[in-house]
Order: sequence, then C-alpha cells, then structure tokens
Amino acid sequence: MAGGVRPLRGLRALCRVLLFLSEFCILSGGEQSQALAQSIKDPGPTRTFTVVPRAAESTEIPPYVMKCPSNGLCSRLPADCIDCTTNFSCVYGKPVTFDCAVKPSVTCVDQDFKSQKNFIINMTCRFCWQLPETDYECTNSTSCMTVSCPRQRYPANCTVRDHVHCLGNRTFPKMLYCNWTGGYKWSTALALSITLGGFGADRFYLGQWREGLGKLFSFGGLGIWTLIDVLLIGVGYVGPADGSLYI
Repeated sequence: MAGGVRPLRGLRALCRVLLFLSEFCILSGGEQSQALAQSIKDPGPTRTFTVVPRAAESTEIPPYVMKCPSNGLCSRLPADCIDCTTNFSCVYGKPVTFDCAVKPSVTCVDQDFKSQKNFIINMTCRFCWQLPETDYECTNSTSCMTVSCPRQRYPANCTVRDHVHCLGNRTFPKMLYCNWTGGYKWSTALALSITLGGFGADRFYLGQWREGLGKLFSFGGLGIWTLIDVLLIGVGYVGPADGSLYI
C-alpha cells in the first residue's frame, strides 16, 4: 500500500509543476501581447522623409537649330546660328573681320572638316538697313495707290536674309514705294483702248466702271475721250482702279 502511494504523490507533484509552468507562460504571454498592443496604439514619434524630385533634364531643341545645317562650314552658317563680337567703329563699306562662336546645339566644321566652335567671319562694314534691296525681304501693302502723283510710300517691316551678315538689328522698318500688282496687263488695257475704247471697254477692264459707263453712253466722248484715254493708258498715267501696277 505504501509503495502505491509514493508514485501517486510524485504524479501530483509533477502535475503541480506543469500547472505552475503553464500559468507562468500564460502570464508572460499576456504581458507581451499587452506591450505589443500598446506599441500599436502609441507608435511613438514618427520620422517623415521628404522625397526631392530629380530635376528633369531639358531635351528641348532651341528653335534656331532648325535653320542651322549640321556639319556644314562654320563661315557659311546663318546669322541666327552664331554669336559674333562686332565693332561698330569700323569704316563703312570696308572689309572687316569679326570673332564668332557657334550657339549651343550647333555643330559645324572648318575647311579641313574638323569640328570647330570659334572662327572668324569676313563681312562688309555696314548696318542692316544699309544693305541693298536684294539682301532683305519686306512686307507688302495692298492698301496704297501705286499710280499717283506724287508716288505713295508705305511703312514696311524688313528682315535680312539668313546668310547675309550685317551690323545692328536684322529686322528694321523702312518706307517703300507702293509696287504691288492686281494682275492687270498694260498691253491688254492699251489694246482695248484702241479697238473698243469708244464703248468704254478699257475703263471696264481696269475696274473703273463709272468712267466706262460715261464713255459707253457718250460714244467715247464723240471720239475725243477715246483718243485721250489711248494717250493716258499708253504712258501709264491711267492704271487699275485698285491702285496696283500693271504686269
């Protein structure tokens, strides 16, 4: 009987130890879960990081590059493709040399086909507005009278051609004579004046319908008006009604 009681006591002691260990694990686990829950509720001071965007590299092509031939001679580049150190104290009409450099994104070569950035350009010392008329283009006006006395002028804006080099502004105002045409032929007007002038055909052709009606109903002013118109159209004094020139 005593031998059966001892194993039973040992089993009870073992059960108590296991029960104690299980309670201890439960308590320690609860404290950890509470600490974890507390850390979730109160995460503490947070750190903020500012992401600085990287500057985008400019890939835009300057507008003047479209006028600049690639790998051409530097001395033949248009004026919009180069920057030159000019000297306004040069003698007008005399040859002069200036130091020039190509603008960014422009490539050119020298006489030996070697890449070049700085070069010398030869030109004549004169301002852009002093160039001959063949070296610049101007705006046209269709609102002025070309056939008038004195001859009329109109204000125009002129721009120097790309491959012409000069001093000063490449765009300038200038007063020009009215020289536009509406498509009327001098030979046609003269032929009508000689053949059908008595019926006012010449005046109708030139757009002067009032004078044409006057000649038609007066039979060319009994021939006198017809002869006068032949002379006036022949010398170019009578022109189109819109004020344009003959072609």
